[in-house]
Amino acid sequence: MMRVRAIVLAVDEREVLKGLGALGAVHLTRAQSDPEALLLGPSDFAGELSRYDRVRARVHDLRQSLDIAPSAGQTPGKPGDEGEAQAFSSAVTLDQSEAVLLSMEQRIEGLLEERQRLVQRQKELAVMSDQVSHYRGFDIPLTGLDKFSFLYFVTGSLPVQSFEGLEQEVGENAAVLPLVQQKGRQRLFAITTRQGQPALEKALQEAGFQREALPVADGSTVDRISEEAEKEQEGLAKELDQINGRLREIGAELSPTLAAIEEFVDMECRLLEASQKFPRTEMTVLIAGWAPAGDVAALKQRMEEITRGRYVLETEPPDASTGEEPPVLLRHSWFLRPFEMLISAYSLPSYHELEPTLFVALSYIVMFGMMFGDAGHGAVLAACGIAALMKAGRSQKVQDIGVLLLSVGSSSIIFGVIYGSYFGIEAFKHYALWHDPLEGDPIHLMYGAIGLGIVMISVGLILNVVNRIRKGDIIGGILDKFGLIGLLFYWGALALLLYGATIRSWGIMGLCLVLFLAVPIIGWSVKEPLEHLMSSKPGGHGGAHGGMAGAIIESCVGAFEAILSYLANTISFVRLAAYAMSHAALLFAAFMVAEEVRGSAGGGVWSLLVIIFGNLIAIVLEGVIASVQALRLEYYEFFGKFYSGGGEPFEPFRIAAGGAGDKPREA
Repeated sequence: MMRVRAIVLAVDEREVLKGLGALGAVHLTRAQSDPEALLLGPSDFAGELSRYDRVRARVHDLRQSLDIAPSAGQTPGKPGDEGEAQAFSSAVTLDQSEAVLLSMEQRIEGLLEERQRLVQRQKELAVMSDQVSHYRGFDIPLTGLDKFSFLYFVTGSLPVQSFEGLEQEVGENAAVLPLVQQKGRQRLFAITTRQGQPALEKALQEAGFQREALPVADGSTVDRISEEAEKEQEGLAKELDQINGRLREIGAELSPTLAAIEEFVDMECRLLEASQKFPRTEMTVLIAGWAPAGDVAALKQRMEEITRGRYVLETEPPDASTGEEPPVLLRHSWFLRPFEMLISAYSLPSYHELEPTLFVALSYIVMFGMMFGDAGHGAVLAACGIAALMKAGRSQKVQDIGVLLLSVGSSSIIFGVIYGSYFGIEAFKHYALWHDPLEGDPIHLMYGAIGLGIVMISVGLILNVVNRIRKGDIIGGILDKFGLIGLLFYWGALALLLYGATIRSWGIMGLCLVLFLAVPIIGWSVKEPLEHLMSSKPGGHGGAHGGMAGAIIESCVGAFEAILSYLANTISFVRLAAYAMSHAALLFAAFMVAEEVRGSAGGGVWSLLVIIFGNLIAIVLEGVIASVQALRLEYYEFFGKFYSGGGEPFEPFRIAAGGAGDKPREA
């Protein structure tokens, strides 16, 4: 990655940015003003951006009103509409965009108001129909039930269990007509005389009655108003269909122009947002950013073409001593690219640390295969990977998934041949290069898992030493718990554990204990105090640890933590053997169940189905478990030794035809 600083004339700024956007090779950054160079601060385009946002919102509203999908701008309406939109796009300005949008809004304003009126009337009719729907068939008058001189009417509902009691309570003094039951409530229509109103009201209140008012329509009834509402709704639906059809026609006609305006607004917003990063003088602009070293030549050529030589371009590599963190761009072959996903899920590497994709790819494939060792199951995964690659087309994500499945499937096939496991079929175990995980002494499989863990931890320690030395942290590279003395402790402890009797016979056990155990512990204990002394300055605050006492305590705790972490991290790899045996045990259980059902009616078919189902469960369940466990070992036992992460992704400034957007991170 190269730091890029270009000075261009202010009159060329817009074209330069458009050229950089088309190239898609520069990650723009906010440059600092230089008082000595008389550079002014970046311009503030908040007002213009706000205006563009309002235009974008109006386009969005028009799309919704005309039922135009975001991609509909590419669909031409009438003959010639697309050409008009392209002509408009090539010479568009913000004022023109606003004027065109205003004419569109005025054109459909009347139709939208009429549609809103019809929709509101439909809602009113729906509410009224819902009110009277439960009372149809009784021809109840809607003149106003409280306007009768001698009779009193009431409509509503009460709990179902209260209805019988109500009939007994009112007796012959009122007529209670039950209607429909709904959600545990009984709707009813009650009639009594004006003299019987108080008694009826009291009985209804005690029964938990809820009054439901009917609409008032002089000279009409429930049945008649329901029929009229249905006819009116049919008419409204036809009118709405006509209006919506007209709006769709207008939308098809206007969609190319809307797409052109939207593309113009997106591009202008991108340009203004980029311009806000750059300090400037009255005549020049300073453009700053990062570009891949391999793209610098193309960048210079593009600048030359746009400005005709009226520019100054400086490029320099990042300086690790300044602590600056350039953006990170990962570029790998088709094989390693899928494993970037595993790293990115944790965090991108910082720019100045070693990039671990190769180590992750190899270790992940081996660990997955060890836990998922079955040649048949691996072949299924590999076949899925090949199918994904064949049908991926231009989808990079599908291609990456295909490569990942093919890789782990191939590893599973290899370990399946070693274990003699082919869909768990017993007959094939005689051809194993070693033996099934459930057969023989499982301790050997555990030794193999721990051995793989030792290799991964050792690689992590070596990478940590290299990373720290590259960053100039010599003390950390030597005295860190995962530094050189960490390697000395780890390898020395393993040597004492594996070859203790031989070392004792040579008479150098005491020397080895001092060299492999005492020296690392002392080194860990003095690391923080030593860094404290080196960071202390006269008149300063005395270091970053709150004093020498705090530094000593922190070092002692760190030494104790280091001893425990080495032991725990190494033992953690035993899970590789455990899940390998778990995979084999699941297949063994499937064949045991198949053998049990073989003697039943249709036992042969049932036995085959059990075997197939058991293998499917093993492929899905154990496949997920193996992938997660391998990832866990990568993140905690491997990355924890050397990987800091926190890298900023390389996001080039890009303006592409048909819309603006960032170029995807290349691999």
